[in-house]
Amino acid sequence: MPKILLVEDNEMNRDMLSRRLIRRGYEVAIAVDGAQGVAMCAELLPEMVIMDLGLPVMDGWEATRQIKAAAATRHIPVIALTAHAMSGEEERARAAGCDDFETKPVEIDRLLSKMAAWLQPPPSPAGVP
Repeated sequence: MPKILLVEDNEMNRDMLSRRLIRRGYEVAIAVDGAQGVAMCAELLPEMVIMDLGLPVMDGWEATRQIKAAAATRHIPVIALTAHAMSGEEERARAAGCDDFETKPVEIDRLLSKMAAWLQPPPSPAGVP
């Protein structure tokens, strides 16, 4: 069961998304601000982080930069979540280190598809089962 760290400050969004992910078999840990997200990521080493970009204490941009700067967590895929689907927002998220991008309100099937793609195990080298 893949462990997902959901970093989201909005209680309604947190509740809706975490319930949907749990129903689909994911283990979900929750952080409510960017600083807590960075600390929990280092402690839990989840298989993926879903990061709201508009967070208190430390925004999602800086939290992602810190996750990607640390040797222990840089390999963890981060999917950015934002309600601001303005031009350039996805490029800015990717420049901060986000591996993928999803807008709010979250279209759960599209998010699940992106998650599945990032959670696929890497192909084994030729001749190795």
